[in-house]
Amino acid sequence: MKIKFSDLLQKSLLFIGRDPLVWIGYLLFVAVILCIGRISYALGIFFGVVCLFVGVGVAKYVDLKDSGSGSVGLVWALKKSLPLAIIGGIIIVICWFIFSAIANIIDGHAEMISYFFFDWQYTDKNLSRLDMRELAIFLYGYSNITIIFTVLMFTGFASWFSYPLMLFKGYSWSQAKEIGNREWANNREALYKTLAFIIFNAFMCMEVIPFFTPLLFMLSSILMFVTYKSVFERT
Repeated sequence: MKIKFSDLLQKSLLFIGRDPLVWIGYLLFVAVILCIGRISYALGIFFGVVCLFVGVGVAKYVDLKDSGSGSVGLVWALKKSLPLAIIGGIIIVICWFIFSAIANIIDGHAEMISYFFFDWQYTDKNLSRLDMRELAIFLYGYSNITIIFTVLMFTGFASWFSYPLMLFKGYSWSQAKEIGNREWANNREALYKTLAFIIFNAFMCMEVIPFFTPLLFMLSSILMFVTYKSVFERT
């Protein structure tokens, strides 16, 4: 039975209500940690990717807790998901740095390459005369590009299901990619709509609803888990 995007989205939104306190805590943590990107793009991208992937582990914890199928703590979810999330974060940062460095060299701004690692932007000039919406755009603008870059890189060089398959099934990268791509082909329409939904909302968060950026990270993590569960843990 093929999955439908409308069902995935409905399940994801309902999933937040299964343990709202956990998700509020996760949301606040993401909202704070993403601000580091205005000090270092490299660290901001890294922590953004890690938060996105760790959210999948948190979703698994909430699912086990709510279903009563296993007694685990939140620390379990963090310990289980963090190592793989860190690897994913490092890979995304390296890829982004390569693209950024090449672009700067082509544009004749090779001296800008170092700003990828440190660029303190919390100055009076940047923060003065900013209203709340402009402040949110300033804080989270790069984060929306991060989530677009991450999902495109991940689905392009691995598969949408690769991270949860490696995390929960213990598959290698090549196994997860092969199995994930097979299931992608079987549920192509729903998964394309899922990616389009995330990318569209990321663009909206850049200018229209910037304060929703941490919420988009949380919802994307839940969508990744819900799609995985809908395909590989059907009951």
